[in-house]
Amino acid sequence: MIEWREQGILLAVRRHGEANAIIEVLTRDHGLHAGVVRGGASRKQAPLLQVGAQLDLTWRARIEDHIGSFVVEPVRSRAVPIMADRAALAALQSVAALLTTCIAERQPVEEVHDRTYALLDTLARQPDWPQLYAQWELSLLADLGFGLDLSCCAVTGVTQQLRYVSPRTGRAVSQQGAGEWADRLLPLPLFLLMGGDASAQETADALRLTGHFLRQWLGPTLTRSNALDARDQAARAIVGQMVKAAGTPTG
Repeated sequence: MIEWREQGILLAVRRHGEANAIIEVLTRDHGLHAGVVRGGASRKQAPLLQVGAQLDLTWRARIEDHIGSFVVEPVRSRAVPIMADRAALAALQSVAALLTTCIAERQPVEEVHDRTYALLDTLARQPDWPQLYAQWELSLLADLGFGLDLSCCAVTGVTQQLRYVSPRTGRAVSQQGAGEWADRLLPLPLFLLMGGDASAQETADALRLTGHFLRQWLGPTLTRSNALDARDQAARAIVGQMVKAAGTPTG
């Protein structure tokens, strides 16, 4: 019998038979992991198995290759503030869809886990969560081997005044290096490089940037496109909510 115990983030749950459920969780040491929860579809347990919940997990299987089973204990729910915020809920669904589609199963992903844990704890709780979500997408691209090179200008080599990204190469371009080609490049919001606050327009530009490369570079590797559809719905919800709050349209 193989057994391990660790906390994890619930990313997906689906009914399995009359009373059981199969869940997918993201853990720090065991990565993306699936297992059967006995009684997971019951009235007692089903309310505890909400996407985004933090769970204490004990996984057991006769051999390593089996799907195994989970015994779960709730640590805390993240649902209450998120469910009241349409954009935060869409962001949670996007995170869950991307991770369950893109992350290799049963491989340690410490940095992905830690960034996801931190992001989910900010959703609907801190005013800068949309910017943190955009930064999470940018980091996810790098974690999956599709990182953008934002270290210096691809044309001049300078490290200052980086304002654009080539939609073809993913390399940064400075204001001077862009020249007459600026309108063919993707805007690079400064908060992606330096952190800090961002306007609705800057957040929209950041999500346009990460969305472009998620579809162009990551998309062809996916067997299911619904993850990117969920991601695009989240981007629209985030920008729409920020625009409404600011009272100014994005360009």
